[in-house]
Amino acid sequence: MKATRTQTKGTQAAHDAQVLADFILFSQRSCILRLSSELSQDKISYPQFFLLAYLASEDCLSMSSIAKMMGHSTAASTGMVDKLQELGLTTRTSAVSDRRKIMVRITKQGAELVERMRANIARDLADIMSNAPVDTETTIAPAASALSRSQRQLSLS
Repeated sequence: MKATRTQTKGTQAAHDAQVLADFILFSQRSCILRLSSELSQDKISYPQFFLLAYLASEDCLSMSSIAKMMGHSTAASTGMVDKLQELGLTTRTSAVSDRRKIMVRITKQGAELVERMRANIARDLADIMSNAPVDTETTIAPAASALSRSQRQLSLS
């Protein structure tokens, strides 16, 4: 029986997903090793860095939004923000509309740290991609575009 266009497209998508998963696992190991040494110098955990990276793309976030996004309790999120604030990477203020609501912002120092890490990751990925097999390269471009669209949609919701 001849495969339909939908079946072929589905099979290609499954293959592309497998290639991308392999690439992510490999690149994650490579990037995480460097990220780990960089973060340990600054005494920041991965969850704290991920929170900083998210704050770098937002104006500010409430403590309850941080807890929800991180999948933590508000108390655990408060501890993370406390540590980041001690390091001078975040600040807290009361919301204008409700002084009981605490808003968290990334500082210039925090934004610089995130940008430095992002640049290191981009450099590592560029190096990995320059040595990647052709089928990986042809899979990564559309996947990156799809991930970017997905991220924009999540930001809007």
